[in-house]
Amino acid sequence: MAGKADFTADEWSKILTAPVLAGMAVTLAEPSGLFGMIKEGFASGHALLEARNDPGAAALAKAVVADIETSEGRTASRQALEAEFTGADPGALKARALSTLAEVGALVDAKAPQDAPGFKDWLKHIAEKTAEASSEGGFLGFGGVRVTEAEKATVSEIASALKLPA
Repeated sequence: MAGKADFTADEWSKILTAPVLAGMAVTLAEPSGLFGMIKEGFASGHALLEARNDPGAAALAKAVVADIETSEGRTASRQALEAEFTGADPGALKARALSTLAEVGALVDAKAPQDAPGFKDWLKHIAEKTAEASSEGGFLGFGGVRVTEAEKATVSEIASALKLPA
């Protein structure tokens, strides 16, 4: 059962950002306007917290949620995200998020092989829930497509970055 103590401070910071990056990459794939972004943000956060109450969730996912629920964990996550993305070219944000997710996937494979599959599945689940949160292309929330081709492609890119089946 892997947890914070199994990683260096820098490694843990990257792991803490992974759930946010999984949702963010999907949002960047097909921006949905203000209300769509809010829905996607809530869906991402809700999917993150599902692990807390899921008895089958990977121990590493539970450890991340437990840390994010603390002030110190939220601060560490925010600071890691700021360090990674402040000043970045907006067009490169999705690629950077995918690159960091690939690093996190390799890191948990190496240091937490027993928890890696469940943790990486959880990250993909966050991406899927984010993609399903808001319809695209409708009018005032009506009509449109539930999950766009760009969002489907991004979920597949996330799965690929994490070395999971699409």
